[in-house]
Amino acid sequence: MMSPVPTTFGIMNRLPISAIAAACICNSAGCGHNSAGNFVAANQSTAVVSHDDSHAVGPDSALSKLMDGNARFAAGRLEHPNRSEERRELISAGQHPIAVVLSCSDSRVPPEIVFDAGLGELFVVRVAGNTADQAAVGSVEYAVEHLGARLVMVLGHEQCGAVKAAVDSVESASEPAGHLPAVVDPIKPAVEKVLGQGGDVLGRAVHENVKEVVERLRTSEPILAHEVHEAHLKIVGAVYDLKTGKVTVQN
Repeated sequence: MMSPVPTTFGIMNRLPISAIAAACICNSAGCGHNSAGNFVAANQSTAVVSHDDSHAVGPDSALSKLMDGNARFAAGRLEHPNRSEERRELISAGQHPIAVVLSCSDSRVPPEIVFDAGLGELFVVRVAGNTADQAAVGSVEYAVEHLGARLVMVLGHEQCGAVKAAVDSVESASEPAGHLPAVVDPIKPAVEKVLGQGGDVLGRAVHENVKEVVERLRTSEPILAHEVHEAHLKIVGAVYDLKTGKVTVQN
């Protein structure tokens, strides 16, 4: 087993990177940003296995970039940035995503398109219902701790089928077939919290589920909670409107 990887924040007792993850880590070249906000090459002599703040994009800047991209998408003014052959070759040596997006697997909500993002800009974790099991949390930790991402967005969406399945399961006091309980069960606490509030139960549950996943990530020890506490990381929730294409960040 590999020994824990040291970090510049000095957190002890980190989990080792798996052999698969380690194979994806760059140790030669990185990237920065030019005045237009696009990535440009930058020489790097040390292995990218811990934070390198020279590549980091601050959380507020990253959120602004995401929302600007979503505004273009919703208005039908896509720029398709950073998708050229040159860009592909540039980032083949390593990645420095500006944000992590934990989103639903729904085919109508692909984050790279919704935020008009290019290659290497978003580290995307997708699972039905945008929940955070151990694998999802570990994936987020990897992007934050070893790739330097400073923003995590939990992205839910209206009319989410996984949330609806959880609502149906709670209301009928029954379990879905097959492996679906693994998808539905983590969402049930959000459903139970909003059931007595009336109105659009599904819509309320979608928002509450995002809220609870955000809170889980913010309090996840030892990595994410520390980064949030030290103001190195911002974790936000948001909901996507299927009809308008707009993403709204939760308060």
